[in-house]
Amino acid sequence: MWKWGKKKNKEEAEDNQTEELENADASETSEVNAENANEQSAPESAEDDRANRETEDLNSDAEISGGAPEDNPSAAEASAFAENAAEDTESAAEAETSDDEESSEEKKEGFWARLFKGLFKSRKSLREKLAYIFGGVEIDDEFYEDLEEVLITSDMGVEATEKIIEDLKEKVKEQKLKKPAECRELLKDTIKEEMNIGETAYDFENKTSVVFVIGVNGVGKTTTIGKLAQKLKKQKKRVLIAAADTFRAAANEQLTVWAKRAKCDIIGGNEGQDPSSVVFDAVNAAKARKTDVLLVDTAGRLQNKKNLMNELSKMNKVIDREFPEAYRETLLVLDAATGQNALMQAREFSSVCDISGIVLTKMDGSAKGGIAVAIHSELGIPVKYIGVGETVDDLEKFDSNQYVDALFAEED
Repeated sequence: MWKWGKKKNKEEAEDNQTEELENADASETSEVNAENANEQSAPESAEDDRANRETEDLNSDAEISGGAPEDNPSAAEASAFAENAAEDTESAAEAETSDDEESSEEKKEGFWARLFKGLFKSRKSLREKLAYIFGGVEIDDEFYEDLEEVLITSDMGVEATEKIIEDLKEKVKEQKLKKPAECRELLKDTIKEEMNIGETAYDFENKTSVVFVIGVNGVGKTTTIGKLAQKLKKQKKRVLIAAADTFRAAANEQLTVWAKRAKCDIIGGNEGQDPSSVVFDAVNAAKARKTDVLLVDTAGRLQNKKNLMNELSKMNKVIDREFPEAYRETLLVLDAATGQNALMQAREFSSVCDISGIVLTKMDGSAKGGIAVAIHSELGIPVKYIGVGETVDDLEKFDSNQYVDALFAEED
């Protein structure tokens, strides 16, 4: 069996941005409130206001001068002017919508560019090793053994790798392939199929939902909640945040900063307060405000699994009693840079609660690319979102095709 030699590769230096969590001062808050008040009271557009005033003037002139319509062109001119003004306003609105769509597409392109960069380390290692394997002469046992070793060492894990290799063997046999080079695209397609998240993965976004966000401290849980709130707000959803992590000092203040960035309300509690009481207040506020999605931050520093299970169980009971009609979603936030440690955390949390999705953060750093495959395959939990930065827009839905293509790209 071919053995790997030690290689020293010059890795691209990458800057990990640190999360800036600052308490907004009173003057900034006043300015924001003043701007919001002005926006609400102002006319929808300057063009509409001007068109209305000029139309009224023209109509007034027509009434004063009197006469039949054919003898008095002012009324016709006013009507024509109003129609033109309406068309101009509609065109401006369409142009603005088009600009917003283009801006959104540009942001998405920038997002995936940062993801591509974040997977540089994993991609470079895979590319060098796979080039050797797929450059072989024939597909034999040694080919599969070498490929298995590469996938395992890329953080895909033993269980996921075994599934991928068995599936690949079946496809090679069905298609009667003979050369290793013919297996490269087949391997990518196999992994993409393995990571398919299904059609119902984001059902909670279109229902009245309560979303628990769990994870250990330091993985980016607070920032993920702010980013997810922003994403839902852009979909015209009414979002409320519950700051139920009452164990960590300043957790409420930090989450409040992100809530302000996403421009959504937050229900907070005092340090040391029972998290279930915060959830109770948040649920009642959500019902009163006709909230679409309630995002619940949970404690990430509990002493043992029993405490974690008890806290989540108590909060779920509150929702069962006070908000039984709400759809339930539980997202586990993991740091992609920690590799197999992230898989271990996923195992621990999944043993005490029902996790419906994974959020992989810090994908713009030295991410361990294969870990997404390992978690999905071993635990059956789909990766639903990935984060690549510290701004409120740096969160996207997971796309297995783009992810695998970025991981296995042959060129940078």
